[in-house]
Amino acid sequence: MIALLCSVQAEAQLLLTDLEVTGTTTLGSKSIIAGAIEDRQVLLCVGGMGKVNAAHAAALMIAEFSPKSLLIFGVGGAYPSSGAAVGDIVLAEEEIAGDEGVLTHDGFKDMEYIGIPLLKTATSEIFTTYPASGPLLKQALHSLAASSEPGRTNVHFGPFVTLSTCTGTATRARELEERYHGLCENMEGAAAAQVAELHTLPWLEVRGISNIVEDRDTQKWDIPKAAAAAQKAVLQILEGWE
Repeated sequence: MIALLCSVQAEAQLLLTDLEVTGTTTLGSKSIIAGAIEDRQVLLCVGGMGKVNAAHAAALMIAEFSPKSLLIFGVGGAYPSSGAAVGDIVLAEEEIAGDEGVLTHDGFKDMEYIGIPLLKTATSEIFTTYPASGPLLKQALHSLAASSEPGRTNVHFGPFVTLSTCTGTATRARELEERYHGLCENMEGAAAAQVAELHTLPWLEVRGISNIVEDRDTQKWDIPKAAAAAQKAVLQILEGWE
């Protein structure tokens, strides 16, 4: 069983039309739908925006249903130097907790500077960066490359940055690019990835690009296009899932 997690309803509408529902469970404020997509048994949760909602939803699905993997999906903003355009698909090689740290007179310092890891297990210690599952990423890229869908968008992979405060200025975008060399930013991925790592669960993240991270101008955004692209990518990935 594969756990699917997004933040808002618009990111799930296309998948819901393909989902053969077998049951719905309500845990606290979260609704978790069980069913099948592309002959794969899945759970689907629209968990809410932000780190806490993402972590809560991921933890509930993992604890209650014991899925074999977690697939995080939704929309995100691409950094200017990433080469990604609105409507493109991006996959995470790793998730970076981009604003966990301390602000000093010498600028921002991450958790490694503080000396306290965000995650510590018997076999690993993570201060800032959660690596995605290599086999799942390779499999997903293969599935997307094999797609023959007309007008298929470009696919990119690289580091994702999770922030509580979305970037709304070009100056801030350049600062984050220099610090993390990220492909895109979002508000949930690292939190869900941390929960998956705590449970030794392989995870994958795919997003559609809704905007370029620059001086905020929502007239240039296309959230419906990005949400549809992400969900189509999820369907293609599930079709090739091993």
